[in-house]
Amino acid sequence: MGGVMESARASAWAGAGDDPVRPRPEAEGNGAARAGARRPMTITEKILAAHAGRDQVVPGEIVDVELDLVICHEITTPPAIRMMQEIGVTRVFDPERVLVTPDHFVPNKDILTAELSRRLREWVKEQGIPNYFEIGNHGIYAALAPEKGFIRPGMTVICGDSHTTTLGALGCFAAGVGSTDLAAALATGRLWFRVPESMRIEVRGRLPLGVYAKDLILYVISKIGVDGARYRAMEWAGEAISALSMEARMTLTNMAAEAGAKSGIVPPDDVTLEYVRARTDRPFTVYTSDPDAEYVERVEVDASTLEPIVALPSLPSNGRFISEVEPVPIDQVYIGSCTNARIEDLREAARILRGRRVAPGVRVIVVPATTGVWRQALEEGLLATFAEAGCVVSTPTCGACLGGHMGVLAKGERCLSTTNRNFTGRMGHPGAEVYLASPATAAATAVTGRITDPREFLQ
Repeated sequence: MGGVMESARASAWAGAGDDPVRPRPEAEGNGAARAGARRPMTITEKILAAHAGRDQVVPGEIVDVELDLVICHEITTPPAIRMMQEIGVTRVFDPERVLVTPDHFVPNKDILTAELSRRLREWVKEQGIPNYFEIGNHGIYAALAPEKGFIRPGMTVICGDSHTTTLGALGCFAAGVGSTDLAAALATGRLWFRVPESMRIEVRGRLPLGVYAKDLILYVISKIGVDGARYRAMEWAGEAISALSMEARMTLTNMAAEAGAKSGIVPPDDVTLEYVRARTDRPFTVYTSDPDAEYVERVEVDASTLEPIVALPSLPSNGRFISEVEPVPIDQVYIGSCTNARIEDLREAARILRGRRVAPGVRVIVVPATTGVWRQALEEGLLATFAEAGCVVSTPTCGACLGGHMGVLAKGERCLSTTNRNFTGRMGHPGAEVYLASPATAAATAVTGRITDPREFLQ
């Protein structure tokens, strides 16, 4: 593949100025740094230190962290509620610092999911939680929380969902947890973390026409693998990142989970501040990495050399430049999920679909990420464009992304999807195949009925 990516791993023998990654200082006692001057820290380390009441932290140590926001949806929260009840915890730590929205099965697809949503709704009422977003004013949590102004730089945020990493695009520490940790967080407002090592991904140049943040993250994962950032903080930097919108940055941090990362983060800049201040007047703290902060690995990408990427079945790391991908016939195109269903994503898909029709035999499902995105797409005429092209548009839901409903695949079917995972059985039958790509590639594929380079429609 033509992109340039160089990886420099930390070495205990690196001389000053010889290696872009310097070795991490040895730790003493309970993970404390050696006596002396304060060690330089990354943005992630600074946020965790501040919320642990510490001057500094080092990767690998365990810290007890105060949480600014706990996000809940209908899948992982009911088990957490049960755990709290079993140990006699009757109240959440602070109703104002809890955000709740059903999003995985909206509308409910069966009796079980209806019961989960009912339990969530009753619990919200019992606890007096004001930040509850029900169907009609809801959305996929990872898109809804920033859209509604709940996410600000410098925060600590958790949710019982792996793609909580999305929120790090706004310069905060955001991580997914399981239901047990979610219960502990709801009860105490605190949670322990092992401080992750940070890796820095520097992207120089500009993304060419038809190449998007989705292509960039698929390219990076194709190079480092699905475990290439295991329990690390993926920190993004460089002129290409500075040129991205907030929505595009969220696509990058969203798929940190697919590289095994604990978190993804983009240090705040003017783009971040403009986005946040347009949505909230609440105070926040901006942290940045020290110039001499230590990274376990540095990765460099020349954005200008990239092409549209398609991840072949059945791993997100199976990314290939589209010029290397066979024009495989597709049965379904899915444009949605917490990865690529924001208004910019829908605009790019509509740009290609406008005045064209979906190929015969292809089902195209478009799912806006939030009610707000749905309404904006309606006002801009995007929903009409999709309908006229032969697509179906759904209310916001995770739905087909996890093989839940509203787009489940049958045996032998192929789907090109803007989602984040294409594991065997992820979107339906284990005998189905899922390809991952950008909304533009998805729209181009919808028109031709086979995997297609979006640049054919963007010249």
